[in-house]
Amino acid sequence: MAVRQVIFAALGVSVLALGACSGDGDPILMHAGAQNRGPDEFAILPTKPLELPDDLAALPAPNPGGANRVDPQPRADVARALGGNPAAAVSPGAMDGGIVNYASRFGRNADIRAQLAAEDLAHRQRNRGRLLERVFAVNVYHSAYEHMWLDKYSELERWRRAGARTPSAPPRELLDN
Repeated sequence: MAVRQVIFAALGVSVLALGACSGDGDPILMHAGAQNRGPDEFAILPTKPLELPDDLAALPAPNPGGANRVDPQPRADVARALGGNPAAAVSPGAMDGGIVNYASRFGRNADIRAQLAAEDLAHRQRNRGRLLERVFAVNVYHSAYEHMWLDKYSELERWRRAGARTPSAPPRELLDN
């Protein structure tokens, strides 16, 4: 009788061990809820072709950390494509200065990233999941934050009832289906 119990226990442990090895996705991608499908082709920016100067002796001095002429410059490229002056393309810092000043008019915390990271870690430690989820390293990120999710359809209806125009949202008929 004891031999059968040992055999069943060994089979149970082997099944559990094989089941734990089934996750072959990238933990970062799985953390975001996505499947591992390879690189995102829209995230790759092509570089401009290299140019050979007319006179190699007249090259400028190296500028470490400075801009390179072949680096992607999306704001200048958009200005050029729309017929504007690429030299007049405003950097994001200068363009967003007004809104940053307005948002920080009551003061700001310079250490906000570290504070939010600490609060997030404390929240995730309080919501670590059940025993078997921890033992088998099941990702419980989404379930830890599920109570904070915004229901997009009820929020859309709330704004529509308030009279706000929602031109980028789907029409009401498509939401009901």
